[in-house]
Amino acid sequence: MADVSDQAEQLGRQVDNSEWMDRAVRVGMVAYGVVHLTIAWLGIQLALGDHSGAASRNGALKQLAQQPFGRVVVWVVAVGMFLLVIWKLLEAFVDGTLEDGASKVVKPGVDVFKAIVYGTLGLSAVHVATGSQSKSNTDDYTAKLMDQPFGRWLVGLIGLAIIGYGFYLAYRGWSEKFLEHLDAEGRSGETGTAYRMFGKVGYIAKGIAIGVIGLLFVYAAIDHSAKKSGGLDQALHRVLQQPFGPVLLFAIAVGIGCYGLFCFARARHLSAQR
Repeated sequence: MADVSDQAEQLGRQVDNSEWMDRAVRVGMVAYGVVHLTIAWLGIQLALGDHSGAASRNGALKQLAQQPFGRVVVWVVAVGMFLLVIWKLLEAFVDGTLEDGASKVVKPGVDVFKAIVYGTLGLSAVHVATGSQSKSNTDDYTAKLMDQPFGRWLVGLIGLAIIGYGFYLAYRGWSEKFLEHLDAEGRSGETGTAYRMFGKVGYIAKGIAIGVIGLLFVYAAIDHSAKKSGGLDQALHRVLQQPFGPVLLFAIAVGIGCYGLFCFARARHLSAQR
């Protein structure tokens, strides 16, 4: 039994380190970049007063689907996201065994979380590409969770976890740890300087946006109102309601666009650490 487990682990490691997986990650990163650039465009439109589109993942996918050959693009996004899911699960359950200390627990957990994020985006892309509708939204899930024992506490903890992830992204942006995802060529010269700027601004802006989503969940738990929770679109609308809201929203949207551009850079200059 141990031999079978060892062979499966070895096979998984070979797949994870293969040229095929490199190409799969590159495709996924390009697709992820396209989604973020579309969200950025919708956020900019919202900041300028156009409320016709939802500045969210689903809104971005629907916007893409309306373009020439849009459904094909959305299908490519779906495939790209599912490729990233495979990659992250391999990272969690195969490469994660090579980690030491706290990283042996933390890194697989982060990889699984990212796999879930990519997977939900992939499923959303399939829904949009096929013209079907998702049966539930964030409010529905939050309401169901609140009806459970200690539901408000669970919603509050989820909110705090989301806030923590937002801080983590902002920290990676500020400390420039995202540069580990680029090879030596991607970190050097004028091009490397541009990539550094895209990553720094992009990670911080995305961290802020996700942090606002977490705050909405915490507020929903305190107020016992599922409708107070929400996703990215509701978070950006909340930013819009603040003093100098349009300016802040415009800046965050541009930052999210920078994150999308960094995804393209990552696809082109994929490092050994990916």
